[in-house]
Amino acid sequence: MMDALDNLSHEEALWILKELCKTDAKIRIRILAEAEKLFMQVDRDAVAEDVFFELDGLNVDELWDRSGPHRHGYSSPDEMAVEMIEEALKPYEDKIQQYQKMGMPEQAKQYCMGVLKGIYQFEHEAQSEFKEQAPDLAAECFGGILDEWRERCTRKEDIQAMNAFMGQECSEWAKWAIKDGAE
Repeated sequence: MMDALDNLSHEEALWILKELCKTDAKIRIRILAEAEKLFMQVDRDAVAEDVFFELDGLNVDELWDRSGPHRHGYSSPDEMAVEMIEEALKPYEDKIQQYQKMGMPEQAKQYCMGVLKGIYQFEHEAQSEFKEQAPDLAAECFGGILDEWRERCTRKEDIQAMNAFMGQECSEWAKWAIKDGAE
């Protein structure tokens, strides 16, 4: 017989964890400790690499397939490129917000730095056809994510650290990004 744990869906595993937390205080403490360890570890270079590969993996053929006339109107390639990049970046934006809502500003900052670095690397290093169809879009996304993080950031030292990071890791965009967010 196969191990049932290896065959659980994500939803089933989550349900079991929640049930165990409700019925056993010791298990709840252990689960929370493991979750906290997981959330505490943010490798911004790994995040940057993930973002870069996510964006670099966007397919120009999919862009063309999703563009054009549709039953509900017309989608231009420019509009569809925006939609596809936003879809790709949405989980990363959600994770930044999750860290901020959980009261984990250091992790939010580090994760945001990784996302920004990945977007910057995509703009400056990717050779994909998709990127050619979406000029300046990466910079717009970079600015939007940075602005959202800043709006929720409550520590001045984090803004300063972000500015220093951009000067080092995103040098070509740092001038406008720091100027726009300088306090």
